[in-house]
Amino acid sequence: MSQKILLIEDEPDIRKTLEYNLSREGFDVACASSLSEGKNYINADQFSLILLDLMLPDGSGLDLCRELKSDSEKKTTPIIILTAKDDEVDKVVGFELGADDYVTKPFSVRELILRVKAVLKRGNQKSTNLEVQRQFGDLVIDVDSHEVFVDNESISLTALEFKLLRQLVDRRGRVQSRDQLLSDVWGYSADVTTRTVDTHIKRLREKLGVMGKYVQTIRGVGYKFSRTPE
Repeated sequence: MSQKILLIEDEPDIRKTLEYNLSREGFDVACASSLSEGKNYINADQFSLILLDLMLPDGSGLDLCRELKSDSEKKTTPIIILTAKDDEVDKVVGFELGADDYVTKPFSVRELILRVKAVLKRGNQKSTNLEVQRQFGDLVIDVDSHEVFVDNESISLTALEFKLLRQLVDRRGRVQSRDQLLSDVWGYSADVTTRTVDTHIKRLREKLGVMGKYVQTIRGVGYKFSRTPE
């Protein structure tokens, strides 16, 4: 049975594009162009996830987010906020109200679909922290396709760089020694040394741009992907 997604978006072009692409991915998509229409859908059916625009003709999506998260029956429904406003205050408020993710327009449809899948996995596998950690802020890692996005931009990584990033993010907040990384990522090949780890970490930081500061050096120990920037 396909998962149901409710898309509440007042811009017709965005609504049609997302409906088409989400349907191609096998989702059952219902579309609303206003808060009132969206509420009618929510009252009549159950959804696996809601894509919610903030600026709607009859009110703010934040109000609906607040309403849903205070409803005992609907508060577990994941919400991804869509907005043209790149406003840090809106992001903070949205997350405080319980939104699961936040995407600023214009966005890559492919990246948004990855975020949808990541949020749905998080809900279906709450006992598996590894799935949660494959999405962190503006960083999205698609394990199946080996694609990485930072702030909606595709990042080109080598197979080893991808494996190293996944190792760090999957164990976010935990320090990993160079020897541990050599063992888990390289398999202790005869031609690699701890300096190899340092070199790849440096390249990975450069490619990740703003997210590179989350890859932190713990002097005398190793590296970790931190919960806060360095």
